[in-house]
Amino acid sequence: MSNPENLIEKTLTSNELFSGMFMQLMHDTVELPDGTHGVREYIKHGGAVAMIAITKDNEIVLERQYRHPVNQIMIELPAGKLEKGEIELEAAKRELQEETGFTGNDWTCLGHCLPCIGYSSEKIIYYLAKNVIPGPSKLDEGEFVETFTIPFNEFVSMAYNGEVTDSKTLAGIMLYQGYLLKNH
Repeated sequence: MSNPENLIEKTLTSNELFSGMFMQLMHDTVELPDGTHGVREYIKHGGAVAMIAITKDNEIVLERQYRHPVNQIMIELPAGKLEKGEIELEAAKRELQEETGFTGNDWTCLGHCLPCIGYSSEKIIYYLAKNVIPGPSKLDEGEFVETFTIPFNEFVSMAYNGEVTDSKTLAGIMLYQGYLLKNH
């Protein structure tokens, strides 16, 4: 096997083309492993958290939300972006309560994923919240979300039959199933 270090690209220049509310569009010139130069355009993202929130009845808390880039109503795990300097677990607790109204005291980090490695630096940290209880949500201004719960096995079936296509949510299912295999 070859040395994987031989695949690394060296950044020569990095330019911010656009700075938005939670991301920047970057244009970098890199030196490729063979010494030639290439261009890399990508989104620099501050990171996010996603929550697998399970009720005492083994139902998962989900959201329906319209997503403008794909012009669709999507079924998703609750999730939200990290504020600069925010502790990840605190962000997960905050986002779950704000978006869904659910809260819980039994939290476990399940891992992370990099959902769009070809064009984004976004890293999503996943947390499991067990035995969550409902309460009032505190949606941000301009945020419209429908929260619902269904049995976890039914949710997995929805993913397998194509009703759930959000990559963050599909990765969360995998991480939670891995957790269940290790802990049961």
